[in-house]
Amino acid sequence: MMQFMSVVRFKFGFSSVRMRDWLVGVSIMVLTLIFIIRHEQSDHKFPTSHTVDDSSIEGESVHEPAKKPHFMTLEDLDYLFSNKSFFGEEEDLKGLLVWSRMRSFLERPDALPETALGIEEATLAMKDLVFLINKEKGASFSAMVSKELGRNCPDFVTAFDEDLSGLRHVLLELPCGLIEDSSVTLVGIPDEHSSSFQIQLVGSELSGETRRPIILRYNVNFSRPSIVQNTWTEKLGWGNDVRCPDHGSVKNHLVDQLPLCNKQTVRITSEKSSNDDATMEFSLSNANFPFLKGSPFTATLWFGLEGFHMTINGRHETSFAYREKLEPWLVSAVKVSGGLKMLSVLATRLPIPDDHASLIIEEKLKAPSLSGTRIELLVGVFSTGNNFKRRMALRRSWMQYEAVRSGKVAVRFLIGLHTKEKVNLEMWRESKAYGDIQFMPFVDYYGLLSLKTVALCILGTKVIPAKYIMKTDDDAFVRIDELLSSLKEKPSSALLYGLISFDSSPDREQGSKWFIRKEEWPLDSYPPWAHGPGYIISHDIAKFVVKGHRQRDLRLFKLEDVAMGIWIQQFNETIKRVKYINDKRFHNSGCKSNYILVHYQTPRLILCLWEKLQKENQSICCE
Repeated sequence: MMQFMSVVRFKFGFSSVRMRDWLVGVSIMVLTLIFIIRHEQSDHKFPTSHTVDDSSIEGESVHEPAKKPHFMTLEDLDYLFSNKSFFGEEEDLKGLLVWSRMRSFLERPDALPETALGIEEATLAMKDLVFLINKEKGASFSAMVSKELGRNCPDFVTAFDEDLSGLRHVLLELPCGLIEDSSVTLVGIPDEHSSSFQIQLVGSELSGETRRPIILRYNVNFSRPSIVQNTWTEKLGWGNDVRCPDHGSVKNHLVDQLPLCNKQTVRITSEKSSNDDATMEFSLSNANFPFLKGSPFTATLWFGLEGFHMTINGRHETSFAYREKLEPWLVSAVKVSGGLKMLSVLATRLPIPDDHASLIIEEKLKAPSLSGTRIELLVGVFSTGNNFKRRMALRRSWMQYEAVRSGKVAVRFLIGLHTKEKVNLEMWRESKAYGDIQFMPFVDYYGLLSLKTVALCILGTKVIPAKYIMKTDDDAFVRIDELLSSLKEKPSSALLYGLISFDSSPDREQGSKWFIRKEEWPLDSYPPWAHGPGYIISHDIAKFVVKGHRQRDLRLFKLEDVAMGIWIQQFNETIKRVKYINDKRFHNSGCKSNYILVHYQTPRLILCLWEKLQKENQSICCE
């Protein structure tokens, strides 16, 4: 039983977070021991409301349908850009200042492939949100918020003690999805007589599709010991399998610096038929296969920056890169099925918002009033709906620079709608509380990030005019003081400033998040572009981007940082020679001392970096 005392992946922060994580870890261990003992003593079963008799979503029974394109409808656009979708009060409209200016950029015939789906789903999401807001306004606001907050987005959810026989499965709903550093821990015992079991991350139902997508299917096969990971949508069917062990088929592929398959030391025997041309058949011994029939296991599926990772009995076994439109924030449930006696499933570190209604919002956390004249710098932070903790970490750290508090610099979060209504309701509350969110009239998909870039240019030229416009992410730490000091020496026009790539080429590997078809970009190289975690453009370039897209002189491209490079190249060729200024103090991956910007920082690290700056007045990393 000691194998269940596995090391669960914790990252400690402040005392309250440390205590909570410690309690969750202890809970997992205690539940594991209790249920193992109970299983050994009795076969008694305790049905729960999470158990469902349903085989409709099982992967092998689903055939790939014909691909159905999504078409943008005038009804959807009319709704999104009419007063019906707005909330009525002036305070409510502050988060829609860019939204109201984006229709012409969405209805162009050469729109990005995901635009129609993003708008269709945004229309459904907005209708649900307006209904909830009106319902909330009709009730006692504070009482209702206090009552519903915990239920909307709980910190953890759990189910336990189920025998998954026949067509039964456990479906654990995740009300507000998953975020980076969330985890799902399962304790179970594979059935002696079963050949397989499955763990699936099920997404929210996509518009126009009758079955929910499978964002990750983790299939454990005992007949021929293997683990197969894949994705499925009704429109595209199954993706490409990632199979472990890989028998050498996967080479040098890393996800968050971890291999796709654990390099197991196993005995592989080959059986060759009398036909010399026959394919080699492999059989794998069970010596190091992480699952064993009749033996309990603890498996933790956790979510990194680039993909999903599975740790079994304390050892990393598999990784799986996120696929486009199937990111973790779209996960709505964990489904466990097949030949398995499941003792417990526990999803932890789920996205939770602050209680904006019951807490007195500190004035320093609210967006300060602006004078109405052109400011020095606008910072647009690209964020996703359920990244509540990341946004709060920024508000409590580098958004507290005096330049930000005085209105010399403005910071705004650009966020698309979410497919889950509870997340959208919490975002709306957050927007009203802090006044620093600009909503986008589409659902957040990676392939639509370039639309956010256009929206940022609109924001920096039409809504909050700024001398310079910066794009960054919600897991980046920006030294505003050092950035402003550096900009004093930079030209005020025709500027691209950041960590610039002067020699890069399209990723032609199908299945990659950055895959680009020849039809999308036929050339073998890209023009110079600045890495997306943080770059600055001058006002005239932003104005050129807005005008160029309104007149449809500029093409859309799904990789937002490369897209900006493509647009700037056209500015360089037709308007004015661009100054490309490369600065290696912009770190697009990790942290190094004496930085201007660092990326891939958790909320805990963001706050730690700020604390070091305040106490030591030095840009020192926290790892």
